[in-house]
Amino acid sequence: MSTIRFSGMASGLPPNIVEQIMEAERIPIKQMTDKKAGDEDKLKLVSDLESKISEIPKSLSELVSVRGFQNNKLTSGAPDIINGVVDPESAIPGSWQVEVLQLAQKPGAISNGFPDKDKTEMGVGYIKFKTPDGVKEVYINGEGGGSTLEGVANAINRSNYGLRASVMNDRSDKDNPFRLMISGLATGDDMQIEFPTIYLLDGDQDFHFDKSHPAQNAKIKVDGFEIEVPENTVKDIIPGVNLELKQAAPGKAIAINVKEDYEVISGKIKTFVDAYNGALSWIQGQAKLSKDRSGRERLGPLGGDGMLRTVENALRRTIQSPQMGTGSDVQRANELGIEFNRNGTLNFSQDKFNKALTSNPKGVSAFLRGDNFATGFVPTVRREMMNLTNAAYGPLSTRKRGIEQRIKTADQRIERKENELVKKEESLRRKFSDLETKMSKLQQQGAALGGGAKQQG
Repeated sequence: MSTIRFSGMASGLPPNIVEQIMEAERIPIKQMTDKKAGDEDKLKLVSDLESKISEIPKSLSELVSVRGFQNNKLTSGAPDIINGVVDPESAIPGSWQVEVLQLAQKPGAISNGFPDKDKTEMGVGYIKFKTPDGVKEVYINGEGGGSTLEGVANAINRSNYGLRASVMNDRSDKDNPFRLMISGLATGDDMQIEFPTIYLLDGDQDFHFDKSHPAQNAKIKVDGFEIEVPENTVKDIIPGVNLELKQAAPGKAIAINVKEDYEVISGKIKTFVDAYNGALSWIQGQAKLSKDRSGRERLGPLGGDGMLRTVENALRRTIQSPQMGTGSDVQRANELGIEFNRNGTLNFSQDKFNKALTSNPKGVSAFLRGDNFATGFVPTVRREMMNLTNAAYGPLSTRKRGIEQRIKTADQRIERKENELVKKEESLRRKFSDLETKMSKLQQQGAALGGGAKQQG
Protein backbone atom coordinates (compact mmCIF):
# COMPACT_ATOMS: atom_id res chain seq x y z
CA MET A 1 0.00 0.00 0.00
CA SER A 2 1.42 3.38 -1.03
CA THR A 3 2.02 6.24 1.49
CA ILE A 4 -0.64 9.12 1.65
CA ARG A 5 1.07 12.39 0.80
CA PHE A 6 -0.07 16.03 1.37
CA SER A 7 1.48 19.13 -0.20
CA GLY A 8 2.05 22.25 1.89
CA MET A 9 0.05 22.13 5.09
CA ALA A 10 -1.21 18.86 6.42
CA SER A 11 -4.62 19.70 5.00
CA GLY A 12 -3.15 20.56 1.64
CA LEU A 13 -4.73 24.06 1.84
CA PRO A 14 -2.74 27.27 1.16
CA PRO A 15 -1.00 28.56 4.30
CA ASN A 16 -2.72 32.00 3.93
CA ILE A 17 -6.18 30.57 3.43
CA VAL A 18 -7.64 32.60 6.33
CA GLU A 19 -6.21 35.88 4.95
CA GLN A 20 -7.70 35.08 1.53
CA ILE A 21 -11.12 34.40 2.99
CA MET A 22 -10.99 37.56 5.15
CA GLU A 23 -9.91 39.66 2.17
CA ALA A 24 -13.03 38.50 0.33
CA GLU A 25 -15.14 39.17 3.42
CA ARG A 26 -13.81 42.76 3.57
CA ILE A 27 -15.02 43.65 0.07
CA PRO A 28 -18.33 45.06 1.43
CA ILE A 29 -16.34 47.19 3.91
CA LYS A 30 -14.21 48.57 1.08
CA GLN A 31 -17.38 49.39 -0.85
CA MET A 32 -18.86 51.18 2.17
CA THR A 33 -15.57 53.02 2.75
CA ASP A 34 -15.43 54.16 -0.87
CA LYS A 35 -19.02 55.37 -0.69
CA LYS A 36 -18.28 57.19 2.57
CA ALA A 37 -15.23 58.85 0.97
CA GLY A 38 -17.51 60.06 -1.82
CA ASP A 39 -19.91 61.51 0.73
CA GLU A 40 -17.02 63.20 2.54
CA ASP A 41 -15.98 64.79 -0.76
CA LYS A 42 -19.55 65.98 -1.29
CA LEU A 43 -19.68 67.42 2.23
CA LYS A 44 -16.52 69.39 1.59
CA LEU A 45 -17.93 70.66 -1.70
CA VAL A 46 -21.17 71.80 -0.05
CA SER A 47 -19.13 73.58 2.65
CA ASP A 48 -17.06 75.28 -0.08
CA LEU A 49 -20.22 76.48 -1.79
CA GLU A 50 -21.60 77.68 1.54
CA SER A 51 -18.46 79.79 2.04
CA LYS A 52 -18.78 81.26 -1.45
CA ILE A 53 -22.44 82.16 -0.85
CA SER A 54 -21.55 83.80 2.47
CA GLU A 55 -18.96 86.01 0.72
CA ILE A 56 -21.51 87.49 -1.71
CA PRO A 57 -23.22 90.09 0.55
CA LYS A 58 -20.14 91.19 2.52
CA SER A 59 -18.98 94.06 0.31
CA LEU A 60 -22.56 95.27 -0.23
CA SER A 61 -23.32 95.30 3.50
CA GLU A 62 -20.56 97.89 3.96
CA LEU A 63 -21.73 99.99 1.03
CA VAL A 64 -24.67 102.03 2.32
CA SER A 65 -26.06 103.34 5.59
CA VAL A 66 -29.33 105.06 6.47
CA ARG A 67 -27.77 108.35 5.24
CA GLY A 68 -26.73 107.01 1.84
CA PHE A 69 -23.34 105.81 0.74
CA GLN A 70 -20.84 105.18 3.51
CA ASN A 71 -17.88 105.78 1.21
CA ASN A 72 -17.39 109.54 1.19
CA LYS A 73 -14.13 111.36 0.67
CA LEU A 74 -12.88 114.84 1.46
CA THR A 75 -11.10 117.02 -1.05
CA SER A 76 -9.37 120.26 -0.15
CA GLY A 77 -8.54 123.11 -2.51
CA ALA A 78 -5.25 123.57 -0.62
CA PRO A 79 -4.28 120.45 1.34
CA ASP A 80 -1.06 122.13 2.50
CA ILE A 81 -3.20 124.69 4.38
CA ILE A 82 -6.16 122.56 5.46
CA ASN A 83 -7.05 118.92 4.97
CA GLY A 84 -9.13 116.34 6.80
CA VAL A 85 -10.77 112.94 7.04
CA VAL A 86 -14.40 111.85 7.05
CA ASP A 87 -16.31 109.52 9.34
CA PRO A 88 -18.26 107.17 7.02
CA GLU A 89 -21.00 106.75 9.62
CA SER A 90 -21.86 110.45 9.97
CA ALA A 91 -20.38 112.41 7.04
CA ILE A 92 -22.86 114.29 4.86
CA PRO A 93 -21.93 115.27 1.29
CA GLY A 94 -21.61 119.01 0.73
CA SER A 95 -19.28 121.95 0.07
CA TRP A 96 -17.85 124.54 2.47
CA GLN A 97 -15.50 127.52 2.27
CA VAL A 98 -12.94 127.51 5.09
CA GLU A 99 -10.37 130.22 5.83
CA VAL A 100 -7.58 129.63 8.36
CA LEU A 101 -6.98 132.94 10.11
CA GLN A 102 -4.75 131.67 12.92
CA LEU A 103 -3.38 128.34 14.11
CA ALA A 104 -3.78 127.19 17.70
CA GLN A 105 -0.50 127.07 19.59
CA LYS A 106 0.91 125.86 22.88
CA PRO A 107 2.40 128.28 25.39
CA GLY A 108 6.19 128.31 25.32
CA ALA A 109 9.39 130.06 26.35
CA ILE A 110 13.09 129.82 25.51
CA SER A 111 16.04 130.78 27.70
CA ASN A 112 19.20 132.74 27.09
CA GLY A 113 22.17 130.84 25.67
CA PHE A 114 24.86 128.80 27.45
CA PRO A 115 28.17 127.40 26.24
CA ASP A 116 27.22 123.82 27.15
CA LYS A 117 24.28 121.73 28.32
CA ASP A 118 25.85 119.61 31.05
CA LYS A 119 28.59 121.63 32.80
CA THR A 120 27.52 125.20 33.54
CA GLU A 121 25.50 125.38 36.77
CA MET A 122 22.30 127.45 36.97
CA GLY A 123 22.36 127.53 40.76
CA VAL A 124 20.14 126.18 43.54
CA GLY A 125 16.53 127.16 44.24
CA TYR A 126 13.24 126.80 42.35
CA ILE A 127 11.35 127.87 39.22
CA LYS A 128 7.73 128.89 39.62
CA PHE A 129 5.03 128.47 36.94
CA LYS A 130 1.40 129.55 36.87
CA THR A 131 -0.57 126.79 35.15
CA PRO A 132 -4.29 126.07 34.58
CA ASP A 133 -4.05 123.83 37.68
CA GLY A 134 -2.55 126.59 39.84
CA VAL A 135 0.93 127.77 40.79
CA LYS A 136 3.57 125.04 40.54
CA GLU A 137 7.17 125.07 41.76
CA VAL A 138 10.01 122.96 40.42
CA TYR A 139 12.95 122.64 42.83
CA ILE A 140 16.50 122.64 41.48
CA ASN A 141 19.48 121.30 43.44
CA GLY A 142 23.10 121.18 42.44
CA GLU A 143 23.76 117.52 43.13
CA GLY A 144 24.95 115.33 40.27
CA GLY A 145 24.53 117.99 37.59
CA GLY A 146 20.99 118.77 38.71
CA SER A 147 21.32 122.49 37.96
CA THR A 148 22.82 122.28 34.45
CA LEU A 149 20.54 122.90 31.49
CA GLU A 150 19.94 119.14 31.16
CA GLY A 151 19.39 118.83 34.92
CA VAL A 152 16.80 121.63 34.94
CA ALA A 153 15.03 120.10 31.91
CA ASN A 154 14.88 116.70 33.63
CA ALA A 155 13.51 118.22 36.85
CA ILE A 156 10.72 120.02 34.93
CA ASN A 157 9.78 116.86 32.99
CA ARG A 158 9.69 114.76 36.18
CA SER A 159 7.33 117.23 37.85
CA ASN A 160 4.33 116.17 35.70
CA TYR A 161 2.95 119.72 35.80
CA GLY A 162 1.81 119.71 32.16
CA LEU A 163 5.14 121.02 30.89
CA ARG A 164 7.82 119.65 28.62
CA ALA A 165 11.40 120.91 28.62
CA SER A 166 14.25 120.20 26.22
CA VAL A 167 17.70 121.57 25.48
CA MET A 168 18.07 123.13 22.03
CA ASN A 169 21.28 123.67 20.09
CA ASP A 170 20.81 127.10 18.48
CA ARG A 171 23.77 127.74 16.17
CA SER A 172 22.85 131.38 15.66
CA ASP A 173 25.01 132.06 18.74
CA LYS A 174 28.16 129.99 18.31
CA ASP A 175 29.57 130.96 21.72
CA ASN A 176 26.42 130.17 23.68
CA PRO A 177 24.33 127.86 21.46
CA PHE A 178 22.51 125.82 24.14
CA ARG A 179 19.07 127.03 25.29
CA LEU A 180 16.31 125.59 27.46
CA MET A 181 12.93 125.49 25.75
CA ILE A 182 9.76 124.89 27.76
CA SER A 183 6.25 124.41 26.33
CA GLY A 184 2.83 123.39 27.51
CA LEU A 185 1.26 120.13 26.39
CA ALA A 186 -1.93 121.51 24.85
CA THR A 187 -3.08 124.38 22.65
CA GLY A 188 -5.82 126.89 23.29
CA ASP A 189 -6.55 129.90 25.48
CA ASP A 190 -7.69 127.69 28.36
CA MET A 191 -4.24 126.06 28.57
CA GLN A 192 -2.35 129.29 29.32
CA ILE A 193 0.92 129.10 31.30
CA GLU A 194 2.79 132.09 32.68
CA PHE A 195 6.56 131.58 32.37
CA PRO A 196 8.28 131.47 35.00
CA THR A 197 9.60 133.27 38.02
CA ILE A 198 13.17 132.12 38.64
CA TYR A 199 14.73 131.85 42.10
CA LEU A 200 18.19 130.38 41.64
CA LEU A 201 21.31 131.29 43.69
CA ASP A 202 25.07 130.76 43.25
CA GLY A 203 24.95 129.86 39.56
CA ASP A 204 27.90 130.04 37.18
CA GLN A 205 25.91 132.24 34.79
CA ASP A 206 22.74 134.30 34.85
CA PHE A 207 19.67 132.32 33.76
CA HIS A 208 16.55 133.96 32.32
CA PHE A 209 13.98 133.53 29.53
CA ASP A 210 14.58 135.63 26.43
CA LYS A 211 11.30 135.00 24.64
CA SER A 212 7.88 133.53 25.34
CA HIS A 213 4.56 133.26 23.59
CA PRO A 214 1.10 132.57 25.00
CA ALA A 215 -1.25 129.70 24.23
CA GLN A 216 -3.86 130.67 21.69
CA ASN A 217 -6.95 129.32 19.97
CA ALA A 218 -7.14 128.61 16.28
CA LYS A 219 -9.36 130.99 14.34
CA ILE A 220 -11.16 129.97 11.18
CA LYS A 221 -13.98 131.22 9.01
CA VAL A 222 -16.52 128.68 7.80
CA ASP A 223 -18.71 130.04 5.02
CA GLY A 224 -17.90 133.56 6.24
CA PHE A 225 -18.54 132.95 9.96
CA GLU A 226 -15.53 133.32 12.28
CA ILE A 227 -15.06 130.57 14.87
CA GLU A 228 -12.40 129.96 17.52
CA VAL A 229 -11.39 126.43 18.45
CA PRO A 230 -8.75 125.26 20.96
CA GLU A 231 -6.94 122.81 18.66
CA ASN A 232 -5.72 122.52 15.10
CA THR A 233 -7.84 119.39 14.69
CA VAL A 234 -11.33 120.79 14.22
CA LYS A 235 -14.30 118.55 14.97
CA ASP A 236 -18.05 119.11 14.81
CA ILE A 237 -17.86 122.15 12.53
CA ILE A 238 -18.61 120.14 9.38
CA PRO A 239 -20.75 117.04 10.12
CA GLY A 240 -18.69 113.88 10.17
CA VAL A 241 -15.45 115.65 9.23
CA ASN A 242 -12.24 116.17 11.19
CA LEU A 243 -10.35 119.10 9.70
CA GLU A 244 -6.58 119.36 10.08
CA LEU A 245 -5.32 122.96 10.08
CA LYS A 246 -1.80 123.01 8.60
CA GLN A 247 -0.94 126.73 8.33
CA ALA A 248 -2.57 130.13 8.61
CA ALA A 249 -3.59 131.81 5.35
CA PRO A 250 -5.72 134.89 6.14
CA GLY A 251 -7.73 136.12 3.19
CA LYS A 252 -7.61 132.76 1.37
CA ALA A 253 -10.86 130.78 1.47
CA ILE A 254 -10.28 127.06 0.80
CA ALA A 255 -12.98 124.91 -0.82
CA ILE A 256 -13.71 121.78 1.22
CA ASN A 257 -15.87 119.17 -0.50
CA VAL A 258 -17.33 115.95 0.89
CA LYS A 259 -18.72 113.68 -1.78
CA GLU A 260 -19.17 110.06 -2.66
CA ASP A 261 -15.98 108.20 -3.45
CA TYR A 262 -17.15 106.72 -6.73
CA GLU A 263 -14.04 104.59 -7.16
CA VAL A 264 -14.49 102.85 -3.80
CA ILE A 265 -18.26 102.45 -4.33
CA SER A 266 -17.89 100.87 -7.77
CA GLY A 267 -15.04 98.75 -6.42
CA LYS A 268 -17.37 97.23 -3.82
CA ILE A 269 -19.96 96.52 -6.50
CA LYS A 270 -17.26 94.77 -8.52
CA THR A 271 -16.25 92.75 -5.44
CA PHE A 272 -19.89 91.68 -5.10
CA VAL A 273 -20.05 90.66 -8.78
CA ASP A 274 -16.79 88.70 -8.46
CA ALA A 275 -18.10 86.86 -5.38
CA TYR A 276 -21.41 86.15 -7.14
CA ASN A 277 -19.62 84.80 -10.22
CA GLY A 278 -17.38 82.70 -7.99
CA ALA A 279 -20.43 80.89 -6.60
CA LEU A 280 -22.24 80.62 -9.94
CA SER A 281 -19.17 79.35 -11.81
CA TRP A 282 -18.61 76.79 -9.08
CA ILE A 283 -22.18 75.51 -9.58
CA GLN A 284 -21.75 75.42 -13.36
CA GLY A 285 -18.53 73.46 -12.90
CA GLN A 286 -20.44 70.66 -11.18
CA ALA A 287 -22.70 70.30 -14.23
CA LYS A 288 -19.79 69.86 -16.67
CA LEU A 289 -18.64 66.47 -17.89
CA SER A 290 -15.08 65.44 -17.09
CA LYS A 291 -13.21 62.14 -17.34
CA ASP A 292 -12.69 60.08 -14.20
CA ARG A 293 -9.73 57.74 -13.56
CA SER A 294 -11.23 55.05 -15.75
CA GLY A 295 -11.61 57.47 -18.64
CA ARG A 296 -15.39 57.63 -18.43
CA GLU A 297 -17.06 61.03 -18.63
CA ARG A 298 -18.99 61.98 -15.55
CA LEU A 299 -20.62 65.03 -13.98
CA GLY A 300 -19.05 66.62 -10.92
CA PRO A 301 -19.78 64.94 -7.55
CA LEU A 302 -22.81 67.22 -7.06
CA GLY A 303 -23.85 67.32 -10.71
CA GLY A 304 -27.62 67.07 -11.03
CA ASP A 305 -28.13 67.67 -7.31
CA GLY A 306 -31.47 69.42 -6.68
CA MET A 307 -29.86 71.59 -4.03
CA LEU A 308 -27.66 73.21 -6.68
CA ARG A 309 -30.67 74.10 -8.79
CA THR A 310 -32.30 75.71 -5.75
CA VAL A 311 -29.19 77.80 -5.04
CA GLU A 312 -28.72 78.79 -8.69
CA ASN A 313 -32.36 79.86 -9.03
CA ALA A 314 -32.06 81.99 -5.90
CA LEU A 315 -28.89 83.66 -7.23
CA ARG A 316 -30.53 84.52 -10.55
CA ARG A 317 -33.76 85.68 -8.91
CA THR A 318 -31.77 88.07 -6.71
CA ILE A 319 -30.31 89.85 -9.75
CA GLN A 320 -33.30 89.75 -12.08
CA SER A 321 -36.13 90.73 -9.72
CA PRO A 322 -37.14 94.42 -9.67
CA GLN A 323 -36.74 96.33 -6.42
CA MET A 324 -40.08 97.91 -5.60
CA GLY A 325 -40.89 100.35 -2.82
CA THR A 326 -37.46 101.96 -2.65
CA GLY A 327 -38.57 105.39 -3.82
CA SER A 328 -35.98 105.24 -6.60
CA ASP A 329 -36.51 105.44 -10.35
CA VAL A 330 -33.85 102.72 -10.61
CA GLN A 331 -35.59 99.36 -10.31
CA ARG A 332 -33.30 96.69 -11.74
CA ALA A 333 -29.63 95.86 -11.32
CA ASN A 334 -29.01 95.91 -15.08
CA GLU A 335 -29.70 99.67 -15.05
CA LEU A 336 -26.47 99.97 -13.03
CA GLY A 337 -24.39 97.82 -15.36
CA ILE A 338 -24.90 94.53 -13.49
CA GLU A 339 -25.97 92.18 -16.29
CA PHE A 340 -25.88 88.49 -17.21
CA ASN A 341 -23.46 87.24 -19.86
CA ARG A 342 -24.33 84.58 -22.40
CA ASN A 343 -22.40 82.06 -20.31
CA GLY A 344 -24.74 82.68 -17.37
CA THR A 345 -22.38 84.67 -15.15
CA LEU A 346 -22.53 88.39 -14.37
CA ASN A 347 -20.78 91.22 -16.15
CA PHE A 348 -20.19 94.56 -14.44
CA SER A 349 -19.93 97.68 -16.60
CA GLN A 350 -18.08 100.12 -14.36
CA ASP A 351 -18.60 102.97 -16.85
CA LYS A 352 -22.36 102.44 -16.86
CA PHE A 353 -22.45 102.29 -13.07
CA ASN A 354 -20.35 105.44 -12.67
CA LYS A 355 -22.56 107.35 -15.12
CA ALA A 356 -25.68 106.34 -13.21
CA LEU A 357 -24.04 107.20 -9.89
CA THR A 358 -22.79 110.59 -11.13
CA SER A 359 -26.11 111.62 -12.66
CA ASN A 360 -28.40 110.15 -9.99
CA PRO A 361 -26.55 109.42 -6.71
CA LYS A 362 -29.71 109.59 -4.58
CA GLY A 363 -31.59 107.23 -6.89
CA VAL A 364 -28.73 104.72 -6.97
CA SER A 365 -28.36 104.92 -3.20
CA ALA A 366 -32.12 104.44 -2.67
CA PHE A 367 -32.18 101.44 -5.03
CA LEU A 368 -29.30 99.80 -3.22
CA ARG A 369 -30.36 100.73 0.31
CA GLY A 370 -34.18 100.73 0.24
CA ASP A 371 -35.40 100.83 3.82
CA ASN A 372 -32.29 98.83 4.82
CA PHE A 373 -34.53 95.97 5.93
CA ALA A 374 -37.34 94.76 3.66
CA THR A 375 -36.78 96.72 0.44
CA GLY A 376 -33.70 97.54 -1.58
CA PHE A 377 -31.10 95.55 -3.50
CA VAL A 378 -28.62 95.19 -0.63
CA PRO A 379 -31.24 93.94 1.90
CA THR A 380 -32.58 91.55 -0.78
CA VAL A 381 -29.13 90.08 -1.47
CA ARG A 382 -28.44 89.81 2.24
CA ARG A 383 -31.79 88.13 2.92
CA GLU A 384 -31.56 85.66 0.02
CA MET A 385 -28.02 84.59 0.92
CA MET A 386 -28.97 84.18 4.58
CA ASN A 387 -31.92 82.01 3.52
CA LEU A 388 -29.58 79.79 1.52
CA THR A 389 -27.13 79.36 4.41
CA ASN A 390 -29.62 79.38 7.30
CA ALA A 391 -28.57 76.70 9.79
CA ALA A 392 -32.15 75.60 10.48
CA TYR A 393 -33.82 75.45 7.08
CA GLY A 394 -31.39 76.60 4.39
CA PRO A 395 -30.90 74.14 1.48
CA LEU A 396 -27.13 74.10 2.00
CA SER A 397 -27.40 73.29 5.70
CA THR A 398 -30.13 70.72 5.03
CA ARG A 399 -27.93 69.05 2.41
CA LYS A 400 -24.95 69.03 4.77
CA ARG A 401 -27.00 67.40 7.54
CA GLY A 402 -28.17 64.70 5.13
CA ILE A 403 -24.61 63.93 4.04
CA GLU A 404 -23.32 64.01 7.61
CA GLN A 405 -26.00 61.51 8.64
CA ARG A 406 -24.99 59.16 5.79
CA ILE A 407 -21.35 59.40 6.86
CA LYS A 408 -22.31 58.69 10.46
CA THR A 409 -24.43 55.69 9.40
CA ALA A 410 -21.58 54.39 7.23
CA ASP A 411 -19.15 54.66 10.15
CA GLN A 412 -21.53 52.66 12.33
CA ARG A 413 -21.99 49.94 9.68
CA ILE A 414 -18.26 49.72 9.02
CA GLU A 415 -17.56 49.43 12.74
CA ARG A 416 -20.16 46.67 13.15
CA LYS A 417 -18.84 44.80 10.13
CA GLU A 418 -15.24 45.10 11.38
CA ASN A 419 -16.26 43.68 14.75
CA GLU A 420 -18.05 40.80 13.01
CA LEU A 421 -14.99 40.08 10.87
CA VAL A 422 -12.69 40.04 13.90
CA LYS A 423 -14.86 37.34 15.46
CA LYS A 424 -15.15 35.47 12.17
CA GLU A 425 -11.37 35.50 11.66
CA GLU A 426 -10.83 34.11 15.15
CA SER A 427 -13.38 31.37 14.44
CA LEU A 428 -11.80 30.47 11.09
CA ARG A 429 -8.30 30.29 12.56
CA ARG A 430 -9.57 28.06 15.31
CA LYS A 431 -11.38 25.76 12.85
CA PHE A 432 -8.43 25.52 10.47
CA SER A 433 -6.15 24.84 13.42
CA ASP A 434 -8.39 21.94 14.47
CA LEU A 435 -8.47 20.72 10.87
CA GLU A 436 -4.67 20.82 10.67
CA THR A 437 -4.37 18.88 13.89
CA LYS A 438 -6.75 16.19 12.68
CA MET A 439 -5.21 15.99 9.22
CA SER A 440 -1.75 15.77 10.73
CA LYS A 441 -2.86 12.78 12.85
CA LEU A 442 -4.40 11.11 9.81
CA GLN A 443 -1.20 11.67 7.91
CA GLN A 444 0.81 10.10 10.71
CA GLN A 445 -1.57 7.14 10.85
CA GLY A 446 -1.33 6.72 7.05
CA ALA A 447 2.44 6.73 7.24
CA ALA A 448 2.39 4.10 9.99
CA LEU A 449 0.06 1.88 7.99
CA GLY A 450 2.30 2.20 4.91
CA GLY A 451 5.39 1.24 6.89
CA GLY A 452 3.66 -1.90 8.37
CA ALA A 453 2.63 -3.09 4.95
CA LYS A 454 6.18 -2.96 3.69
CA GLN A 455 7.44 -5.06 6.60
CA GLN A 456 4.82 -7.77 5.92
CA GLY A 457 5.82 -7.83 2.29
